[in-house]
Amino acid sequence: MQRRELFSSLASSIKGEQKQERLLRPPYFGDESLFHNECSKCDAKCATVCEEEIIKIASDKTPYLDFSKNGCTYCDECAKACEFGVLKLEEKKLINANISIDKNKCVSWHHTMCFSCKDPCLDNAIDFAAMFMPEINDKCTACGFCISRCPTEAIELKVI
Repeated sequence: MQRRELFSSLASSIKGEQKQERLLRPPYFGDESLFHNECSKCDAKCATVCEEEIIKIASDKTPYLDFSKNGCTYCDECAKACEFGVLKLEEKKLINANISIDKNKCVSWHHTMCFSCKDPCLDNAIDFAAMFMPEINDKCTACGFCISRCPTEAIELKVI
């Protein structure tokens, strides 16, 4: 085996061992395992009824949220459409994510006035200190409306 082949095989084995990223789920579930046990039986009704078109279906047939164009209004329609009890109205909670602003990427933190994240925020969850320096406050519901609006992709989402 040549040195190049050795390093290639080591790199591919390391990549194979990486932990799979958790998907951002709709805010109406109690048991994550139900996604894998029940969603394969469904024809993705939760995605078809989503007015914001943020529910996508992964390759394993489970729903996840994609905030690249819009956010979640917590309208309950996906839970109402779920026939297999994965998404339930009585399990409604905040989306399982933390939203933060990367100060290095944010133009407002670099003294350019920008309210791109604040304007679409339905919950008044972004505070500005002296018209600059936006920060996410405790009113944030992780709805995701601010994410696609940021011109510098400074708004970060971490699945919890």
